[in-house]
Amino acid sequence: MAEIKDPENTIIMTLKDGEVVIELLPAIAPKHAERMKALARAKAYDNVAFHRVIDGFMAQTGDVEHANMASPSYNARRAGTGGSDLPDLPAEFSGIPHDRGTLGAARSQNPNSANSQFFINFKDNHFLNRQYTVYGRVISGMEHVDKITRGEPPANPDRMITVRVAADVV
Repeated sequence: MAEIKDPENTIIMTLKDGEVVIELLPAIAPKHAERMKALARAKAYDNVAFHRVIDGFMAQTGDVEHANMASPSYNARRAGTGGSDLPDLPAEFSGIPHDRGTLGAARSQNPNSANSQFFINFKDNHFLNRQYTVYGRVISGMEHVDKITRGEPPANPDRMITVRVAADVV
């Protein structure tokens, strides 16, 4: 596991193949970084499916409303259409490029509609620059992200088993 320099702004995501350590970028996208920490602390991301995984592009997850695999209301057809019970966030576009391993805020056509969903880029996707908020980057465990089952949605989707703020992990 990578050295964690700022535990309050580091996320530890457990996947079936191992831990993914994500450095949040609060200086670049403070509202998005704060939202991810709030949802992680509420355990809202636990058991949420990767509902849209496109080989050579990205893995999308974070629909806490429809994609919780532990919930009896899990619905693969609706996964990817929901958010959280918190209000949508304004765009926080920056000059940080959508490189391999960066986290981008998923949204509708409205730039100010990001909520809980996010994606992890499998490769450099610079065509997304300044169109989707970048608010974190994988600092270790990208090999586990690369193993996430592909599909839109995958027939048997992988999920985030747990998502924690490193400062809270004892």
